[in-house]
Amino acid sequence: MISVEDARALLFELAHQMPEETVPLVEARNRVLARDVEAQRTQPPFPASAMDGYGVRADEITNGASFRVIGEAAAGSRFSGPVGPGQAVRIFTGAPVPDDVGFVVIQEDVDRVGDTITIIGNTGENSNIRPAGGDFAEGQVFAAPKRLGPADIALLASMNISKVTVTRKPDVALISTGDELVMPGETPGPDQIIASNTFGLKALFDQAGAQARILPIARDNVASLKTALDLARGADLVVTIGGASVGDHDLVAQVATDLGLQRAFYKVAMRPGKPLMAGTIDGAMMMGLPGNPVSAMVCGVLFAVPVIHAMMGLPARSPELRQGELAVDVAANGSREHYMRAVLADDLLTPLNNQDSSLLSVLSQANALLVRPIGDPARPAGHLVDYIPI
Repeated sequence: MISVEDARALLFELAHQMPEETVPLVEARNRVLARDVEAQRTQPPFPASAMDGYGVRADEITNGASFRVIGEAAAGSRFSGPVGPGQAVRIFTGAPVPDDVGFVVIQEDVDRVGDTITIIGNTGENSNIRPAGGDFAEGQVFAAPKRLGPADIALLASMNISKVTVTRKPDVALISTGDELVMPGETPGPDQIIASNTFGLKALFDQAGAQARILPIARDNVASLKTALDLARGADLVVTIGGASVGDHDLVAQVATDLGLQRAFYKVAMRPGKPLMAGTIDGAMMMGLPGNPVSAMVCGVLFAVPVIHAMMGLPARSPELRQGELAVDVAANGSREHYMRAVLADDLLTPLNNQDSSLLSVLSQANALLVRPIGDPARPAGHLVDYIPI
């Protein structure tokens, strides 16, 4: 067995970055920017009013001062004439500020009668004017790599960017194995269960930025497994679930080896998830995950998602570790790293009572994986421990 960190390092060595493609900005959410982008304009392109009010010369601001309103400036429609002493322009948020105006008095601080306004409040020192380029300037670089969220999309749009170059989504082929499995919606036999792992993993991988596809269930025979692996051809990452252990019916490694698998490792010193296998086959990366549902999902979080991120061009790194206080005492850990399903609430971590790796109902309740190092001694409530948000 190898350590979790060694396994992840070997996986990163197997992961190849995806090629680039150009997509419309409207389709770029959750994609990873592959090339730097330069702003095509300055924002705002002119000094702009930050408030609804009246624009006047800055040196005339004093309580009780009166001004004659000579025009109006609105967003998209500037006032282009001069603004002389004792004059004001009605101005609205986002409107270009006339050249002679140095201060926008908010409308609540004036009394208007006809075309005359009088300052009646304490205007303060803020001019209420946004400077040209206060957000960004033409030519400013938006750096890659960057996973594009909604705020990034809005920023790029305001930079007048209509298309971006991103890495292609990794194509992930998911293969569940086992005679005992049927697809959701089908009627299972008396000794069968529903194939859940591929559905949970597809959701996890799609969320991570991949394009995951669920292939037909591979039965516990050589011909069926060969057919499933043949259907996976062309994928960037092939993920099998189940059949990677040492039982008489666990044929994945045997069949994959016959088809050219170059195995990088098998078995990791962790729980849940010890029977993890990885390598390359037919030009693709391959991961063999355990069949127990929780084991498969935990391995997905710890290994597959970081690999997908690396394939998309993001930094190759472990899942984010945070620290929290134990809400209860925990017993000493054994010879494998333990990822305990836990609930984080009010900044306190509570491991769930039943850590059986088959219980999806427990995993569904959890929002954290409490990380217990190898040989970690018993810890009292209040002790700071590492956890991974899920």
